[in-house]
Amino acid sequence: MSRPLTVTIPHSLGRAAARKRVEDGIAQLRNSYAGQFTSLDENWNGDKFDCRLSVFKQTISGSVDIGDDAVTVAILLPIFLSMLADKVTTLIQQRGQVLLDHKG
Repeated sequence: MSRPLTVTIPHSLGRAAARKRVEDGIAQLRNSYAGQFTSLDENWNGDKFDCRLSVFKQTISGSVDIGDDAVTVAILLPIFLSMLADKVTTLIQQRGQVLLDHKG
């Protein structure tokens, strides 16, 4: 059974600026870790980003929903990777907050 994770990160940037930062952050992740994915499907639909990737022969799906004052990240981890759920949640919260910090 898969384990769902949901992390909501508040921001005060407004929707357009938050989306731009999320787009830039996703591009950085893609460039940094592309060699580790065996497949990657991604799609923007309005202010919602959906993706599905395979790593370690496991499929991970997720979404990022950009709101006016918060970004919500939802990930569905396969059972094999669910033991990392707490670490993944903390990492998303920390890096997301840095990404959406009002500075710059």
